[in-house]
Amino acid sequence: MTPTADAGAAPPPMRLLVLGASLRAGSLNTRLATLVTRLIEEAGAVVDRARLKDFPMPVYDGDDEDTGGIPEGALALRDRLQACDAFVIASPEYNASLPGGLKNAIDWVSRIRPQPFKDKQALLVSASPSMVGGNRGLWSLRIPLEHLGTRLYPDMFSLAAAHQAFTDDGDLTNTSLHQRLTETVADFLHLVEADTRYVCLRRRWYEFLGDHTDAQVTQRAED
Repeated sequence: MTPTADAGAAPPPMRLLVLGASLRAGSLNTRLATLVTRLIEEAGAVVDRARLKDFPMPVYDGDDEDTGGIPEGALALRDRLQACDAFVIASPEYNASLPGGLKNAIDWVSRIRPQPFKDKQALLVSASPSMVGGNRGLWSLRIPLEHLGTRLYPDMFSLAAAHQAFTDDGDLTNTSLHQRLTETVADFLHLVEADTRYVCLRRRWYEFLGDHTDAQVTQRAED
């Protein structure tokens, strides 16, 4: 494969947005996001840490959009997404689905053109006291993101019994699970590197209803 950057210059480190999607102080998903951040940084990438609370916005209302436009919180999230090569969401599970606040943020950002979620690589992780670890919420979260054109990494990570799962140093008490998370993050970063730095295929790519960029040619890496 041929690097997109100058072969004589070292490429800049990859930049990832890690978003903790819980509003609660002391959230288990905040702890998981902190661990994922450390694993990414140890791999040599740069992390932009964020919390959903950093992007306040009202419940989506089309009338509000018509009269006041896109709220500042949604525009700020758009800016952070555009500045990254990929993103990670650590999301809690509410009633076997994704949190309403996160869905609302996705709905607002989805109104912006060009679509900020389109073509971004993303990894989804969750932590929950339950025995399913928030996995049902991640499956629900995949639906709107995939609809908007996000390239979601197939291997999600869900941490069950998360209230007992962390050491005082922030690692996972279960060494096998810690190794699995480490490998998942590393493999995801390899995919992001291939997709952002190497061009393997030029093709037209249609992602979601209302997408008007089909006249452009998207460069993307595929196996």
